[in-house]
Amino acid sequence: MSDPQVRTRFAPSPTGFMHVGNLRTALYAYLIAKSQGGKFVLRIEDTDQARYVPGAVEVIYKTLAAAGLEHDEGPDKDGGFGPYVQSERRELYRTCAEELVAKGAAYYCFCDKQEPDEEHEGDAPVSTGYDGRCRKLDAATVAANLAAGKPYVIRQKIDRDGTTAFHDLVFGDITIENKVLDDQILLKRDGMPTYNFANVVDDHMMGITHVVRGSEDLPSTPKYNLLYQAFGWEIPHYVHLPLIMGRNADGTVSKLSKRHGSVSFENLTSEGYLPEAIVNYIALLGWSSKTDREIFTLPELCECFNISGLNKAPAVFDYAKLAWLNGEYIKKLAPEAFAAAALPAAGFAGTPLESQWPLAASLLQSRVNLYSEIPEKTAFLHARPDFSAELYTNKKSKCDPAVAAAVLAVAIPALEKLANWDKDSLMNLLSGLGGETLHPKSVMWAVRIALAGQSVTPGGAVEIMLILGREESLKRLRTGIDA
Repeated sequence: MSDPQVRTRFAPSPTGFMHVGNLRTALYAYLIAKSQGGKFVLRIEDTDQARYVPGAVEVIYKTLAAAGLEHDEGPDKDGGFGPYVQSERRELYRTCAEELVAKGAAYYCFCDKQEPDEEHEGDAPVSTGYDGRCRKLDAATVAANLAAGKPYVIRQKIDRDGTTAFHDLVFGDITIENKVLDDQILLKRDGMPTYNFANVVDDHMMGITHVVRGSEDLPSTPKYNLLYQAFGWEIPHYVHLPLIMGRNADGTVSKLSKRHGSVSFENLTSEGYLPEAIVNYIALLGWSSKTDREIFTLPELCECFNISGLNKAPAVFDYAKLAWLNGEYIKKLAPEAFAAAALPAAGFAGTPLESQWPLAASLLQSRVNLYSEIPEKTAFLHARPDFSAELYTNKKSKCDPAVAAAVLAVAIPALEKLANWDKDSLMNLLSGLGGETLHPKSVMWAVRIALAGQSVTPGGAVEIMLILGREESLKRLRTGIDA
């Protein structure tokens, strides 16, 4: 008998922006499925209505689409396992919870105290320290309480003796003593399931073969498996992912958070990171292709991804590395695409220089890693900064303030008489300026410093004059003599 089709799922909670850790989980689940010809399922985990953020579902759809992670099934694409929103499946969870009660694998708990884990949502297990007093209630007392309408939750009944072992495709064989497990709540007082219980039911009902989640969930896995066993269901393959860490100011590392920088996909893209670069970089946070290669398109990742390449060790999010990788993707863009995408961040729109943006963009494309770097690199075009005459000094260009003054004295009248203000005309004029008296390097350096007021610029003297135009260029050159 052939193995079943690989089916993975991404099950985010609609509680806000997409953290890069959540996006990596989605990416690896997608790659595991696609690398093996399987299906990638989107499921919305909204059992904690108190944490629901309006518009968050739309953020999930938007982020997955921008990242290229198209789901095969989901709330908008029913593949026969719907609904794919947990709040729409509550009666199914109640039926399953009561089935466990009938089998002796769960029990009604009528305790009045507020249980910390009753409202807990998320992947990490929370131990309540519940003493299990309702495990001991006889059938008559339970029936009387139910008949009286006494509020209750349904808890998993865990045998504290022995151990529970399981295999993870990243971390290998793991054994946990049952005595450290608590009788977790499965069904809350409002009839909604807890996160852990809903996941087990939905993963089985939707035929999920590989459960992909963070390594912080390893301790809760025995509870999952005991539920699968109580139902008589097949246990899926587990793929627990290493943590993503951030580097602190003192050089230590801790779990990635806002203090390290932007941690959401939306914030990263707003800072100028391309979605393709983000996806490529996140793919390398915990996975290796076993080669030195670092740049992969999403289709290429689908071809070469293998679970065996996942690492156990935590990965450190390196913003400098992401910026470098982003720069490599920017270089590959078509010039027209770069100019259009970078314009909103460039600060050229609505200024006298807007018409010259295509030329400026052609100079910047190979010189920036982020669109957000453009305003700083081009600020001198909008207003030349004050500068010292010492800036004219450059040994390699055979220039100093005296030489620069001589260059500008010759260049200004020549440029004033130039008939055509175009690249070839400007280059020919500056290249032949001064004959044997002035070195060509001196000319280019002196003119560029007078125009820009800084030593490093995207483009040389000719390109800067084309962007600034005749009037502004001559104005700057004249005041450049005064420097």
